[in-house]
Amino acid sequence: MARRYDIQTTDEDYDNVRRLHAQGLGRNEIMRATGRSANLVSRLAREMGLSFVRGPEVAVATEARRQDLAARRIALAEQLQADAENLRAQMWQPTVVYAFGGPTNSYSEHVLDEAPAADKKALMATAGMALDRSLKLEPIRDDSGADAARSMVGQLMAGLAEVYREQQEEACSEGAGDAP
Repeated sequence: MARRYDIQTTDEDYDNVRRLHAQGLGRNEIMRATGRSANLVSRLAREMGLSFVRGPEVAVATEARRQDLAARRIALAEQLQADAENLRAQMWQPTVVYAFGGPTNSYSEHVLDEAPAADKKALMATAGMALDRSLKLEPIRDDSGADAARSMVGQLMAGLAEVYREQQEEACSEGAGDAP
């Protein structure tokens, strides 16, 4: 194998690139491990007939990451849904209201059967935000037969178009026989 030597390149560089490539490292990983430039690593690999083409591996890894993120979004959507349900339930639970005040800055509290209106409003707004975020992460997927209806309408339109075409052909053939 003809090696191109220059001041920057050593036999150790070739050995390192070959060894690290055999371990499955990519060009940038080899570059970081050896402290050599990306151009030098690429050139040495090319001279040794090594390739960094990893398209299929990258595609598999990308798809796995996409699926992992989708699963995490679903889990977060479920947690936000549970948060919304818990916040809504708090509106109807016994609630302690308290205050500090008076000349002695004394503390007083009362237990109410349910949250005061202002607290209910805040709880409902917060529950609404949690539910909204949940639906953005994992939208409802119920088309209620919309695809079937679109298909039926498409078939109906195709049938009507066929009947219209046949009627036009008949009219043309009948009209042709009446010509002088």
